[in-house]
Amino acid sequence: MSFIVDFFSFIKKYYPYYLEGAKNTILIALFTVILGTLLGTLLALMRLSKKKTLKAIASSYIEFIRGTPVYVQILVIYYGLSTIGISFPEVEFLNPIIGMNFSDFMSCVITLSINSAAYVAEIIRAGIQAVDKGQMEAARSLGMKHGLAMREIIIPQAVKNILPALGNEFVTVIKESSIVSVIGIGDLMKKATNISGKTYMVFLPYLVVAIVYFIITFSLSKLISRFERRMKNSD
Repeated sequence: MSFIVDFFSFIKKYYPYYLEGAKNTILIALFTVILGTLLGTLLALMRLSKKKTLKAIASSYIEFIRGTPVYVQILVIYYGLSTIGISFPEVEFLNPIIGMNFSDFMSCVITLSINSAAYVAEIIRAGIQAVDKGQMEAARSLGMKHGLAMREIIIPQAVKNILPALGNEFVTVIKESSIVSVIGIGDLMKKATNISGKTYMVFLPYLVVAIVYFIITFSLSKLISRFERRMKNSD
């Protein structure tokens, strides 16, 4: 009983920190999914290209990114870009909105997007290859160019096949975004670490952050499942 009282007392006192961390985590994940999907689509098309050079570039990228830890990648991007003189412009009016420095925010988004794109590319490639080859042959027989047929016929059909996997990737990105706390970004994990440092407590701060992550990912999974059912019903 004492633990339950302490638990709710802790939440009442520190919930604003977790709300801010959740907002930052969702923002990072949202931009990561958008950029990761765009880059992943490009990589998937390159892998399916008949040009060996494009296929080799995409394959090398995917294998390298999937073969290195995201922890290493974020350190390389965050510290490496500044070392070679590359920096993101400061956008002061966005700092209060995103709750952090814009340059740091972009470093996180770009790193996670680069990582996510390697996995999204394989998901999209598999989805495109799952579409009946006769669809492309029929489109070409009607005089459609390959690019137009991909954009208007093949990819829309592939989206329905890959939606569950893309939804799982979004959930994965939300969980993996906890790694950004290592460079001081105020996401959920960083907020929990800060609270732990202030209170000298370990169990409660991280228990609460685990619950918050679960609520976010569970809600997202249910939302994706609902959207998926609607798409199936529209067939």
